[in-house]
Amino acid sequence: MKLQVLALDGVFDTGLSTILDVFTTANELNVMLSLGMPPFEVSVAGTRERVQTSQGFAVPLSGIFDPRGSDWLIIPGIGYKMPELLVPALDRSDIRDAKLAIRAAKGAGMNIAAACIGTFVLAESGMLDGEKATTTWWLAPLFRQRYPKVRLEDGNMLVRSGSLVTAGAALGHMDMALWLVRQVSPELASLVARYLIVDSRPAQSAYVLTDHLAHADPMVERFERWARSRLSEGFSLDEAAEAVAVSKRTLARRLQQVLGKTPLSFFQDLRVERAVHLLKTSDKSPDEIAALVGYADGATLRALLRQKLGRGVREVRTGNGSDLPPLEQIIQTADTEPAIGIGIEH
Repeated sequence: MKLQVLALDGVFDTGLSTILDVFTTANELNVMLSLGMPPFEVSVAGTRERVQTSQGFAVPLSGIFDPRGSDWLIIPGIGYKMPELLVPALDRSDIRDAKLAIRAAKGAGMNIAAACIGTFVLAESGMLDGEKATTTWWLAPLFRQRYPKVRLEDGNMLVRSGSLVTAGAALGHMDMALWLVRQVSPELASLVARYLIVDSRPAQSAYVLTDHLAHADPMVERFERWARSRLSEGFSLDEAAEAVAVSKRTLARRLQQVLGKTPLSFFQDLRVERAVHLLKTSDKSPDEIAALVGYADGATLRALLRQKLGRGVREVRTGNGSDLPPLEQIIQTADTEPAIGIGIEH
């Protein structure tokens, strides 16, 4: 597998190094264990002759990006973590050139993977229009507003859509790189994860700070305050709209635009968030906690935690993810579509 990593000025240090470390480790283990697989051929290219990381380190580039002869283009995040810095950065001349490079890669038949804020760069090219994708969870409201044609699934850590793969925040770079290794050898990917001590992260939803997302919009923030005050009670869209002083349709439309959720779905997310807090900070039983957040019993709460977080009560309380799904299951869409990669039929 031949891969080019597109390093833009201000590239996120952790993201770039994580990607390179995964493939270096995979190649080292391949040799050490005599697995006999062709090595991953990884180069770092740019749209400029000189690139610095977000922390100011010089990036050793192999040259200007050239789509010929490579299987994958990988786009790490850039180090602009908040909207007020990211939005102007997306108008930089090198990112405009990156959009052209991405289109050229797509035209040359390359597969494309992007992680964290690199998904914004990919979306700027228009290649994600009509496709499924994920991104940095706290920038999901901005992503939805800026790229309404993209079907955002920001609760997922990784999302595959045809020849495109996107990953979530920060260490989503690790999940993405391991997924790429898995396309060649699931066994090697599992070994790399063990050597690097990487736990499976089946979803971003376990890490999302709901309060942060709600504050992206005043109407959503008012709804959040109302919802938090009545988690133990039943949900009523009529009462919610009245409390926020808007119509039901307006409330539903705004939550969909900002959070990609219905009012009821967001209300349920708040219940789960509260239940997780109580599990970690109190000795109340699951049945007691279920009653406090409006569920009939502990069994319902357990099922919801599994559905939303991929974890049970014990794992939430102890912070132990040892029985989380294996690495091969971290992408919900991966097992429903044929693998993509070198030597594998599309």
